[in-house]
Amino acid sequence: MQKQRTGSGVWVVLTLAAWSAAAVFFFFSRGWLLYYGDAEAHLNIARRMFDSQTPGYDQIGTAWLPLPHWLMLPFIGVDEWWRSGIAGSISAAACFVAAGAFLFAAVRRAFASTAAAVAATALFALNPNLLYLQSTAMTEAVFFAALMALAYFSVRFRETEGWGAAACAGMAACAGTLARYEGWFLIPFAALYFLCAARRRRIRVALVFCALAAMGPLYWLAHNWWLYGDPLEFYRGPYSAWAIQGNRPYPGKGDWPTAWLYFRTAAQLCAGPGLALMAIAGAAASLARRVFWPLALLALPGVFYIWSIYSSATPIFVPTLWPYSYYNTRYGLAALPLLAVASAGLVAIMPSRMRVITAALVIAAGTVHWMVDPQPRNWIAWEESRVNSEARRAWTREAAEYLAPRYVRGSGIITSFGDLTGIYRQMGIPLRETFTGDNGLPWLAAVRRPELFLWQEWAVAMRGDAVAAAVVRDGRYSLEKSIMVKAAPAIEIYRRTGGNQ
Repeated sequence: MQKQRTGSGVWVVLTLAAWSAAAVFFFFSRGWLLYYGDAEAHLNIARRMFDSQTPGYDQIGTAWLPLPHWLMLPFIGVDEWWRSGIAGSISAAACFVAAGAFLFAAVRRAFASTAAAVAATALFALNPNLLYLQSTAMTEAVFFAALMALAYFSVRFRETEGWGAAACAGMAACAGTLARYEGWFLIPFAALYFLCAARRRRIRVALVFCALAAMGPLYWLAHNWWLYGDPLEFYRGPYSAWAIQGNRPYPGKGDWPTAWLYFRTAAQLCAGPGLALMAIAGAAASLARRVFWPLALLALPGVFYIWSIYSSATPIFVPTLWPYSYYNTRYGLAALPLLAVASAGLVAIMPSRMRVITAALVIAAGTVHWMVDPQPRNWIAWEESRVNSEARRAWTREAAEYLAPRYVRGSGIITSFGDLTGIYRQMGIPLRETFTGDNGLPWLAAVRRPELFLWQEWAVAMRGDAVAAAVVRDGRYSLEKSIMVKAAPAIEIYRRTGGNQ
């Protein structure tokens, strides 16, 4: 029996790996890997840890958690992989495979049904929105790997009460806290689960889990305190969600029903209407089978996002609700594991002889939406990335094409990090050729006293930013090119024409 379970698990991993690789190739061959601005940023954060005028640990930054960037480090040093974005795909795709494998193992244990596990894994892995995100440098697949590992080891602990299961669950939770902030939200609920699930040594088991899980948040608080003097810099600093959103109103802010409406709509757009409806019946079937904890655990990320819309300056905009646009729409994908596992309950509740055919029907019902019209425009995560990146991709390409034949290695470019970095990646020049705000005090000195410290031949700025103000005040730079793209700030390229003082 154990050999059979191991064999089916191996086949699941191999199938997921092949499917993931095919998806990466599909999106890579069409040039879609870096449509998300966040994917571009994640890729370049990893790159600047060793390719920068001031390389090192502190290039991790503050707002985004570090694990996705660390996972890219073995691949980001290959210039072609960095330029194409494939360096971010490798680690994300590996996490997608791990997430699917742990999901399969967790559902098989929870429902005591291989057919139910296959159904849940297929519903998860066949989702085109997830397939797109796992092909890019985005963080969703990394978090799902940690979440599914936590689900598996916590379910296993209920059966075995082994210290190893509790410790592995704690390490999985820790990994989740270093991938996305919803991982922090899981810790107290998971700790309560271990406290209740353990029939002996309850306090010690819960303490072991908490000690391991809490290492991630404690490390990140210490990181922010050490580098920025504020342990909550990631939460209230200039690059935080609070700073980006400010006090501007948005649907769901301070309004629970509207927050639920926008998250629910995003989840349905990400998962598909068939899966969303089927999961309601599946949840009832799962609860009838006394499968409580996996559903509760997988519901928590969705709860986190509803809470974040309500109170944490984290709006979600969807094209079917005002203001009829795309922003953070992909956050609805947080509900996908819950919907997949709940739907698997419909398989588990059937008699053994009917489970295989029921699993096939459940998979078909949950994926038919994507099969009827298999066009990328129907994949909300891809469509969000395309719509929101059109202007950025246009000015990035134009700026790179202008600079590439004119720039001489070693002459230097003063610029801002963020979106502008895509220009230099596209040009194929090392980031150490650029001088940005991430280089710390020397950059601050250059923009505040350009007459003393500014020497780079080129400056690339967004109109009105600190770099543009510095070169204008300096007086030794001429504006060589302005790039104007609809719905985007003007990009200005300056060249030094005056001599040294």
